[in-house]
Amino acid sequence: MESILESLYHGNLHPDENIIPDDPQYSILRKRTSDVIEIWKNRLSAEEFDELEALLDLYGQTHGMELAASFKYGFRLGAGIMVEVLTGEEGLAGRLSMQFP
Repeated sequence: MESILESLYHGNLHPDENIIPDDPQYSILRKRTSDVIEIWKNRLSAEEFDELEALLDLYGQTHGMELAASFKYGFRLGAGIMVEVLTGEEGLAGRLSMQFP
């Protein structure tokens, strides 16, 4: 088994592909979303549905960017907390997380 650093070096870390919410509502909402999209597919013309899919793709792209920013912020904050705990320097975590927007 590779270490985390080896996985990082070899490009084998893909947190965006491996994170699945454990909230029981997640699978229910995914199913409902899929059902509603199918309803719209049957209700709209092919051209209109293509436009809806394009809109959903744009939303997916912006949501992905928001998730990436949230991940980076959380990682930096967590690392800052660890540094603060290990050094005993109070306020370091907050300064570090604000330093890298």
